[in-house]
Amino acid sequence: MANDTNARIRETILQNMPREAEITRIEFEGPRLAVYVKNIDLLLEESHIITDIVNIIHKRIVMRSDPSIRLPEGEARNEILKLIPPEAGISSMSFDSNLGEVLIEVKKPGIAIGKGGIIIQEIIRATKWRPIVLRAPPMPSKIISSVRNILRTEFEQRSRILRDVGERIFRPTLSKPNEVLMTALGSFHEVGRSAILIRAGESVVLLDCGINPGSQNPSISYPRLDADLLNLEELDAVIISHAHLDHCGMVPFLYKYGYEGPVYCSEPTAMLMPLLQLDYLEVLSKEGAFAPFDQRDVREALLHTIPLKYGVVTDVAPDIKLTLHNAGHILGSSIVHLHIGEGLHNIVYTGDFKYGTTILLEQAVSSFPRVETLIMESTYGGPEDAMPEREEAEEKLVSLVNETVEKGGKVLIPSLAVGRAHEVMLVLDRHMKEGRLKELPIFVEGMISEATAIHTAFPEYLSAELREKILHMDENPFESEYLNMITHPSQREEVISGGPCIVMATAGMLEGGPILDYFRRLASDPRNTLIFVSYQIEGTLGSRILKGAREVPIMGPNGKMEILKVGMRVEAVEGFSGHSDRRQLLNFVNRISPKPSKIVVNHGERKKCYSLAQSISKLYKIKALAPDNMETIRLR
Repeated sequence: MANDTNARIRETILQNMPREAEITRIEFEGPRLAVYVKNIDLLLEESHIITDIVNIIHKRIVMRSDPSIRLPEGEARNEILKLIPPEAGISSMSFDSNLGEVLIEVKKPGIAIGKGGIIIQEIIRATKWRPIVLRAPPMPSKIISSVRNILRTEFEQRSRILRDVGERIFRPTLSKPNEVLMTALGSFHEVGRSAILIRAGESVVLLDCGINPGSQNPSISYPRLDADLLNLEELDAVIISHAHLDHCGMVPFLYKYGYEGPVYCSEPTAMLMPLLQLDYLEVLSKEGAFAPFDQRDVREALLHTIPLKYGVVTDVAPDIKLTLHNAGHILGSSIVHLHIGEGLHNIVYTGDFKYGTTILLEQAVSSFPRVETLIMESTYGGPEDAMPEREEAEEKLVSLVNETVEKGGKVLIPSLAVGRAHEVMLVLDRHMKEGRLKELPIFVEGMISEATAIHTAFPEYLSAELREKILHMDENPFESEYLNMITHPSQREEVISGGPCIVMATAGMLEGGPILDYFRRLASDPRNTLIFVSYQIEGTLGSRILKGAREVPIMGPNGKMEILKVGMRVEAVEGFSGHSDRRQLLNFVNRISPKPSKIVVNHGERKKCYSLAQSISKLYKIKALAPDNMETIRLR
């Protein structure tokens, strides 16, 4: 902490902390400061001391015990086992001696934490270790286990990364920002490859960094990372709104080419993001296609990822603070709020969002402390984009399935691994249980099963109804008697040759994954039905079939392209989308508080961006823009 700014922060902490606390060192830990003390009990008893210091320096602080006062790991483990009630269901415990933390995975975190955190405090007093209670996934999750294991085993590298991040966030700057610039690097006049550069003085952040899954042309597949204003050495942070590949698919590429800064996202996104990135690499490998990064880059991105809870204000650059809010799109999806300078400007970036309640998630947040510029999606922003009411959508889905079953056919539902698959699973399960839908097996394959386990590990991010079932009724709504997980390709033959059923598999736009094998083998039979429940990006195989293509090229079992005749029924059921339709988009603008002075429209086809921007300007008298990629706009 050599520079003047950090010296002042250190001096403020030392002046306001009682000497009895016995501070031994103060270090950066990413966007927060870690203060190591020998008398941790004092700070437990006088918790207001930390609050008072935080209010003075406006930085997040975490208190840690000096290594000299901690119990040996074996003794600490025994104490913890005595203090945490057996019904909490401890599944694992691991110690991080570098941070003085003990990670405790339990089935019921509430019991392990205790009312008002009393058990946590007892553990700290007894062992001087700081317990981090994690929810053990009710369903086994390979990615959660892998991520937690990597962070445990690579703690030294992780600690170095966090120190470097902190040094950069709290670095001295020559001047305060007096303008805010936005550069469109992707997702403007198109759906896919989302990337937006925000520059405020010496602070620079990138909002999303995705791919275009509907294109094989590199010039439009990836965001414009070649823009003159983007310098990876100057980039302070990458902020990811959610885990879909069109928003996070190119993050590892940044590390391949020299980026060394942090990635901020919600807690579930930190798990889902590497899952989808690794699957993307696997699909490219099977197709023999070019991969812009490799597994090492995914791992590097993971080590630099800093997960945040909704509503927590975090410094991410010298003059930018970040807060994430629920976006209602998929698990962990976030609306990004940036507070720039000392009240200079506030940006709200919706990413993909759903301004309506679903079975899976709560409605997107629309109230913020301040907002001058709103950057919002327009996927369904055209005048024709009116989704049916939810009841109507469910009735259509049930009717299509019942009609197919009566003919002795099978229903094939291409599904995005995260989001629509789980919404549709819950809907099908409910209608079967209530007798409106014929009882039949639902076969699930691909990343859906792994993503399901991640959903159950983060119930606090789900709808109130699902939270209640998982947390208080000990009921897992994703473990239905009708659901059957396909764990190996060899099981597909039995599904395909068997009787009527529903098959849900990735990917949602028929752009790879196990869905293609099912489609290839079921497409010719007119008794079968293909049902799309999610948005089909222009250029994808799903989009072409939905528009009427009945002969399509597809990779055959011998690895050669073949022409497939589509004889099966093809339908789209709207109403399950995780995006807002035009009515919801306009309602969001009407309800957002406070009202922005400028709205930038992106993430939609060109005519939809323009249409929505014009309607906003006309209806709400707010300046609305629909810029193109590579345009730079002065927001302030």
